[in-house]
Amino acid sequence: MAPRQEPVPPLTAFWRTLTRYESAKIVPEIAVRNTIGFITALILGTVIGGPTAGVVAGTGALNAAFSDSRDPYPLRARRMLLAAVLIGIAVTIGSLSGHTYATAVIAATLWAFGAGMLVALGTTAGDLGVITLVTLVVFAARPLPPVQALQVGLLAMGGGLLQTLLAIALWPIRRYEPERRIIAALYRSLSSLAHNPTPPSNSPPHTNQFNEAQDALASLNGDHTVEAERLVFLLNQAERIRLSLLNLGRLYRRLGRDPHGKHAAEALLHVLRAAAVVLDSIASHTLQGKAAGDTQLFKDAADRFCHGHHGAHSAFFAALIRDAHQQMNALGGQLRAATGVATGAVVRNDDTEPWRLRFTGRLAKLQANLSLHSTVFRHALRLAVCLGIGDAIGRALAVQRTYWIPMTIALVLKPDFTATVSRGVLRLAGTFAGLVLATVLFHFVHAGVVLNVVLLSVFIFLLRWIGPANYGILVTALSAMVVLLIALTGVAPREVIAARAINTAIGGVFAMVAYVAWPTWERTLVGPALADMIENYRKYFRSVIAAYVDGPLSAIDGTRVSGRRARSNAEASVDRMSAEPRIRQEQVNTLNAILVNSHSFVHAVMALESGLYQTQMAPARRATLLFSEKVDVTLEAIANSLRNSIPLPSDLPDLREAHSEILQSHEQGTDRHTLVNVETDRITTSLNTLSEQVRKWVALSGQKLPARSAQRLVSSR
Repeated sequence: MAPRQEPVPPLTAFWRTLTRYESAKIVPEIAVRNTIGFITALILGTVIGGPTAGVVAGTGALNAAFSDSRDPYPLRARRMLLAAVLIGIAVTIGSLSGHTYATAVIAATLWAFGAGMLVALGTTAGDLGVITLVTLVVFAARPLPPVQALQVGLLAMGGGLLQTLLAIALWPIRRYEPERRIIAALYRSLSSLAHNPTPPSNSPPHTNQFNEAQDALASLNGDHTVEAERLVFLLNQAERIRLSLLNLGRLYRRLGRDPHGKHAAEALLHVLRAAAVVLDSIASHTLQGKAAGDTQLFKDAADRFCHGHHGAHSAFFAALIRDAHQQMNALGGQLRAATGVATGAVVRNDDTEPWRLRFTGRLAKLQANLSLHSTVFRHALRLAVCLGIGDAIGRALAVQRTYWIPMTIALVLKPDFTATVSRGVLRLAGTFAGLVLATVLFHFVHAGVVLNVVLLSVFIFLLRWIGPANYGILVTALSAMVVLLIALTGVAPREVIAARAINTAIGGVFAMVAYVAWPTWERTLVGPALADMIENYRKYFRSVIAAYVDGPLSAIDGTRVSGRRARSNAEASVDRMSAEPRIRQEQVNTLNAILVNSHSFVHAVMALESGLYQTQMAPARRATLLFSEKVDVTLEAIANSLRNSIPLPSDLPDLREAHSEILQSHEQGTDRHTLVNVETDRITTSLNTLSEQVRKWVALSGQKLPARSAQRLVSSR
C-alpha cells in the first residue's frame, strides 16, 4: 500500500516549514481594505490628538486587521468586534500597569497565561490572545494616568472598530457573497475529486476545506431566508456527493484491476468526469447566485455505463457492477437536487445552538485543559513564566524600548517545537531584513511625514497581502513599518532601528532556549492524536453498524464530522513531529503507514454508510454483528495502545475468521449483504495491518531518545 506521502528527513521537513509559501492565503481585497483602514485611522487620530494619537489609532486598526478574513459577514463581524474591544482593554490595562515594574510584570504574566490557554479554543482564538498580549506589553512601556489610559484605550478600540466597519461595509449589498464563495469552492473541489479519483490509501480529500465550510456556515443557523436555506442545503448535499464520489472512485480502481474490467472502468471514468462538469457548473452558478444547468451530460454517461455489455465474469465482478449502478443512481439524485435547489426554498431543521450553550461549551473546554497533563496548559504556563522573566529582564537593562523582548517572546513561543524554532528563526531574519530596509529608506528617500505615510501604506499592504503566505515576509514588512510608525512621533529612526535589533535578538533567542529547556515534544503528543482519530473512527463505525440494525441515520453525520476533524489533527501532528530533531526516518515511515491503513479503514466504513442510502433494507446477519463487535474491541485496543504507549494485547480478536463466518452465512442474496461482504474484507485487511504498524510504533517510541532526553520528556508531561 502506498504511503500517504513520501516521508522526508526531519531537517528537510524543518526547512520546508521555514520556506513555506501558502499562496492560498494571499487575498488582495483584504490587503486593500486593511491598508485603507489603517491609514484612515492614522490620519483621523492625528487630526484628533496629534501624531501620537494617530499612531495609537493606527495600532488598533492594524491589530484588528489580523482578525479580518473572507469568512461570512456575521462571523467576521463578531470576531473583529471582539478583537477591537480586547485591544482597547489591553491598551488601557497596559497603560495603567506600567507605573511600576511589579504591576507591569504581573499584568503581562497573567495576560500571557490567559492568551496561552486560548489555544484550546483554536488557532483564531490563540492568535487573538497573542495580538492582545503584544498590545498590552507595548503600551505598558508608556504608563499613563487612569483617565488618559482609558482615552488611549478607546482610541485604539476606535481604530479597530473602523477596520471592522470597512471589513463588513458590503454586507448589505453582498449579504451572502462569502458563503456563496465557500460553497462554490467546495463544489469545485468535488469536481476535482470526480475528475481524479483518490486512491483508498490516501486520506479522504479536502478534509480541512469541509471542516472550514462547516464552521463558516454555522453562522447561517437560524437564518431562514431562501438564500440561506439554499446554501445550507448545498453544504449538506456536498457531504453526500463526496461520499458517492469516493465510492465510485473505489469501484473504478477495483474494476480496473479486474482482467475483464477495463471497458467497465473506462465507462465509469466517463461517468465521473461528466459528474465533474456538472459539479463545476453548480460551483459557477452558485457563485453568481443563479440556478445551475441540467444534469443531462451525467445522465447520458450513466446510461451508457448501465447499458454496456460488461458481462458477469464472476460473482464478485457482477457485485461491483451492481454497486456501481446504485452509486450512480444515488449520485444522479444528489446532482439533480443540487442543480435544482435554486428554484425555491429548501426545508431544513433548525439546529441553531444557543449562544449560552456555545459559551458554556468553550468554558468547559478551557476548564478541561487546566491540568499539567494538558499541552495547552503547559504552553500557557511556559508562555506566562517566560514572558514575565523577559519583561523583568528588559526593564532591568539599560537599553531603549525593551518591551520588544517580551513582545518577541509572545510572538515566537508556540505550543510545538517546530513552530517555535521556525518562528524564532524567521522572526530574527525578518526583523534584521526589515531594519536594513528601513535604514536604506531613511538614508536615501526619507523626506517628511507625507512620504512616511506613503511608505507605511506600501508596507501594510505588503504585510496583509503577501505576509500571510510566509511569516518571514510578514516580519520583514512589519519591522520596517514599525520604524516608520514610531518615526511619525518624532523619535529618531537610528535609535529605533538599533533598539529593535538588540531587543528582538534577545527575545527570540530567549524564547527558543526556554522552549528547549522545557519542551513539549510532538513525539509525545502524536500517539494521543492518533488515538483520538481511531476512537472517533470507532464511533463512526458503530453508528453505521447501528443504522444497519435499523438504528437512526441521524447519528452518523456527527460522528463522521468528528472523525474528519480528528483525522486533520492527527495528520498535522505527524507533520509537526517529522520536523523535530532526533526523529528517525523509520518512525516517520511507521506513522505514515498507520495513517494509510486508517484511511483504508475509513474509506470502507464510508462505503458501508453509502450502502445505507442505495441498497434495500435487509436484516443484519448475526455474523456481521459479531464481526462488528470484534472490530469495536480491536479499535478500542489500538486507541488505548497509541494513547498510553503500551503494547497491543496478544489476544486481539481474529477478524479474518470473523469475516469468513460472514461469507459462510446463509443469507447472501441481497445487494446490501454483498456490499457488507466486500467492505468487511477491506476492514479486516486494514485493521490487521494497522495493528502490526501500531505494535511497531510502540516499540520504536520506547527507544527513540537517550536516557537523559527521555527523562526530560517524562518530566515535561
